[in-house]
Amino acid sequence: MKRINVIVVFTIVLLIILSFAKSPQKKGKIPDKDNYQLVFSDEFNLPNDSQPDSSKWTRSIRYNGLWNRWISNAHDVVYIDKGNLVCKAIPNTIEPNDTAPMLTGAIWSKDRYAFRYGIVEVRMKTNLIDGNFPAVWLGRLRKGKSQVPYGEIDIVEMFGKKKESFHNIHTELTITEKGHGQRNSFTHKVDITKWHVYAIEWTPDYVSWFVDGQRIGVYYKSHDKRLLARHQWTFDDYYYILLNQSVGDGAHDMKQDITKTYETRFDWIRVYQKR
Repeated sequence: MKRINVIVVFTIVLLIILSFAKSPQKKGKIPDKDNYQLVFSDEFNLPNDSQPDSSKWTRSIRYNGLWNRWISNAHDVVYIDKGNLVCKAIPNTIEPNDTAPMLTGAIWSKDRYAFRYGIVEVRMKTNLIDGNFPAVWLGRLRKGKSQVPYGEIDIVEMFGKKKESFHNIHTELTITEKGHGQRNSFTHKVDITKWHVYAIEWTPDYVSWFVDGQRIGVYYKSHDKRLLARHQWTFDDYYYILLNQSVGDGAHDMKQDITKTYETRFDWIRVYQKR
């Protein structure tokens, strides 16, 4: 009997150890990239005043979302400067036929590059101004025009004059059912006016967020079939990359100042996948 009890205890301990080995803990570092290879990158090392590499990016389009309601194709809101991609939101003094009070810049890889799983890193900095709303995020590559099931991974967002970064994940379930039982939003105190590296590790089982290599949050795929049926996890599809400079509309204490110029600089972005 004692021997059986010892075996049972040993088995339970082993299972606990293995479960922790497979699941990342909230505190930790970004995985070693020795087992990864670089599959996509842009260092933005093009001549000053040029446009981003058209083999990798196109301009995002305007429609009625918060982030893209004033998007413009104007040169002045997206261009290369000193080895950085610059995205701006500017007072609209250059497009007399456009009724938008501001013009904002955004690019995406939607028609050029999409991927599934891996590590994404971006080095960036932005302004500390009321209404500022830049972001680096992944959008689900939809089949047809349907948005269902929805999926979005916010590698990083900044809100106004808050000296912190925001990291979120959105699915059909997290949007429609706030009490879904798992945290899907994380913040980190950081000087957003300085250069920092923001990253995610995206696997078939979880998404982890990192700031300067330190893990700050994890969202897991559920094992509950009822939650999965309600689209708790929509991250086994292909996703594309978006880089944008937008302005708020009052939410999150982000009331835009249409007389100001907002600017976010991206030094580089890199995607790694397992060999």
